Amino acid sequence: MMLRDRVAIVTGAGAGLGRCHALELARQGARVVVNDLDAEQAAAVATRIRAEGGSALSAPGSVTDAAQMAAVVQRAMTEWGRIDILVNNAGILRDKSFAKMDLDDFRLVLDVHLMGSVICTKAVWDIMRAQQYGRVVMTTSSSGLYGNFGQSNYGAAKMALVGLMQTLALEGDKYGIRVNCLAPTAATQMTDGVLSSEALQRLAPELVSPGLVALVGADAPTRAILCAGGGHFASAHVTLTQGVQLGGGPDAARRVVDAWADIGERENEIVPGYGFTQAERELQGSATVERRSA
Repeated sequence: MMLRDRVAIVTGAGAGLGRCHALELARQGARVVVNDLDAEQAAAVATRIRAEGGSALSAPGSVTDAAQMAAVVQRAMTEWGRIDILVNNAGILRDKSFAKMDLDDFRLVLDVHLMGSVICTKAVWDIMRAQQYGRVVMTTSSSGLYGNFGQSNYGAAKMALVGLMQTLALEGDKYGIRVNCLAPTAATQMTDGVLSSEALQRLAPELVSPGLVALVGADAPTRAILCAGGGHFASAHVTLTQGVQLGGGPDAARRVVDAWADIGERENEIVPGYGFTQAERELQGSATVERRSA
């Protein structure tokens, strides 16, 4: 039981992937706060966890409502006195091609996925800092990492969560807070009608949750992007190629076009430790050219 006595909040845990996450965390010994918009579903999951010998409470509320999520956090603190794990799982789909999508549907998806994760993480952040321990998981998607037709709103929100994870992992490091992303593929209400019935059978959501456990344990990584589905696990990375120092001048644009293949050459690419790595490399390249010209 790798998570014995840890306290975990799972959003959107009344059904689907969130439900599987809550059940798996409980099996690993965590005390689970089951959050969902649907109070009955949340209560049912909490009841099942208790029936299986675990500890759980249901705490309905919308991730987009800061007051409601503050109440969820306060209930966990009153009951158990700490919060070790936050799984930002709640989400919705409003799929249409960009040409047919209205701005309200775009904003709604960003509000739930991105701002919902921000609101929930903000609600536990000071608690985790004070206790010098925390594990936060953002639910990203291959739609954000690589794109999917008809999911511009969803993809934008999911890639934004990667950026949020990258920065929060740096800011939380000295407080023992590790922040990661999970990119699941699972048969849930959100994928119903998107994948074939045969594919859905092989993508049972409970096959994703073991990967979640790896992201929230004592030995969890930080700044990882774990892709999981059908019992298969892989890591994704945002990389930076070595690039080419081309300088400026009136013909710089032409030189960029001509050097495009070399700019994109992936041999010896790196995963930067922080965003300023790009600027550091650019300044180094510029300084090298200046020294050669001197």
